[in-house]
Amino acid sequence: MNEPKVEICANSAESAFRAQQGGAYRVELCAGIPEGGTTPSWGEMRAARRLLTSTRLHVIIRPRGGDFLYSDLETRIMADDIRAAREAGADGVVLGCLTPDGEVDMERMRELMEAARGMSVTFHRAFDMCREPFRALEQIIALGCDRILTSGQEASAETGIPLLRELVRRADGRIIIMPGCGVRELNIRRIADETGACEFHFSGRSSVESGMEYRNPRVSMGGVVKIEEYSREVTDPEKVAATISCLH
Repeated sequence: MNEPKVEICANSAESAFRAQQGGAYRVELCAGIPEGGTTPSWGEMRAARRLLTSTRLHVIIRPRGGDFLYSDLETRIMADDIRAAREAGADGVVLGCLTPDGEVDMERMRELMEAARGMSVTFHRAFDMCREPFRALEQIIALGCDRILTSGQEASAETGIPLLRELVRRADGRIIIMPGCGVRELNIRRIADETGACEFHFSGRSSVESGMEYRNPRVSMGGVVKIEEYSREVTDPEKVAATISCLH
């Protein structure tokens, strides 16, 4: 097995820096975590790049939450966001496009791969919404992506171990299969041992209480969607370090 590497899903530049403190090899910088991750702002990308001195920076390119079926306009937005990530100093991008019938959208992906030329590219968990995972695997390899982030098409990577193991076997070193979703200190060793994967994706966040003293209980910024107004989730270096230690 190659030396294991850990990628942290960072919801801010602050979280990215804390991931570095915990020993992360790479961060995936995202906004909109409750939606599964959306493209962060230019300022967030620039701040993360300045803070990360020993950890690689990848940026998710996803213009909205929901499905992975994108319009021409959204594809142009994604291409521009890839260029912005490059200019901000990102080492790589994380993306994925599907057709209405659950296939990899090869045409849109080729356009975005061209925009990302020279950068590392991860095909994200759009893979878990593909109809035929082994066909999708070969298509993504043909596109030239460097890795696939996947839970094995299950609700968690631990549940998805059987498919993850088969994906690693079929990939045969042609692309990295990176388990993600529900990976934590208690199961990362099992996932590593049973799949043969050598890269892993998790968040390792803890809740931080707001410093606000005055709080208006009658108003919610989430409208009908209940959100936590007075706490936020931030990457915890101790959780990152403890999880990484389980791989060694």
